[in-house]
Amino acid sequence: MTAESMTRGKYETRLDPALWAYIDAVNAWYPPEILGLPIDKQRAVYDRMSRAFHQGRPPGVKASDGLIAAAGRDIPVRRYQFAGRAARALVVYYHGGGFILGGLDSHDDICAELCAATGFDVLSVDYRLAPEHVHPAAFDDAVIAFEWAAAATDLPLVLCGESAGGNLAAAVAQVTRRHIRAAIGQVLIYPGLGGDESTGSYVEHAAAPLLSVADIAFYRDVRSAKRQSLGDPTFSPLRDRDFSALPPTVIITAECDPLSSDGETYRDRILASGGKAWWHEEPRLVHSFLRARTTVPAAAEAFARIIAAVAALGKGDWPY
Repeated sequence: MTAESMTRGKYETRLDPALWAYIDAVNAWYPPEILGLPIDKQRAVYDRMSRAFHQGRPPGVKASDGLIAAAGRDIPVRRYQFAGRAARALVVYYHGGGFILGGLDSHDDICAELCAATGFDVLSVDYRLAPEHVHPAAFDDAVIAFEWAAAATDLPLVLCGESAGGNLAAAVAQVTRRHIRAAIGQVLIYPGLGGDESTGSYVEHAAAPLLSVADIAFYRDVRSAKRQSLGDPTFSPLRDRDFSALPPTVIITAECDPLSSDGETYRDRILASGGKAWWHEEPRLVHSFLRARTTVPAAAEAFARIIAAVAALGKGDWPY
């Protein structure tokens, strides 16, 4: 047995070579031990990695930066529009990064591709990051951005987020569900929703590549305010007691990701409350597979599924 296969453990043969090439590329840029560095150094490395993976914007997509005024601060946003095509919906997008990393540039190409593929406008939100701004800062910014979008456009609104951003999208959906301009759908991509860490994927994939339960604990602790209650549904959407009246919801997770069970549980809670929800676990993929969409066929198929879900919900359709 090689040292490499011992390090990769049960995932050595479980994941395709193309996906391992992606995982190795990420780890070359952002190795697991980087969590021991100061946050500003982590951000610098993450930003360099994001630039290295950036695929450019598709032709026809134009992006414009702006600011949303909030009490004592401005929230940077970037709006993507497809030239020559009237949008039928606006996607409010929250990026990933464990609540401590990322911004408008780190997920720029993903938002641009989402815009080009659906023809919808996409509003990417640069919410405040921890540890400088602990909970509920990111959540507050996410809600304000959604409410601004609801007031600024007559287009139907679709919430979308990945990883930490999926948490924010779900939390926004829950607090705005009875808003006169509530979202008509939400698409969550491998979200962390605060599920039961003693069972399911949290146990089966506790040491998965690119995201482990130890990583999840680190990000949660950095994000937490003093005396943070894990039962706060704006922090952990699965801790809510009421899942009624949520918009039609699609959750896409990765099989080899400790967070996958959160998607299944969230779907079940919505269905039990009489809502519409569909969960799909992408086999043989890992957390953060969106960045592998151009090199790993399974990730490309997953991204196509995500685009199809956003496109359907934005048109008011439910194909599942």
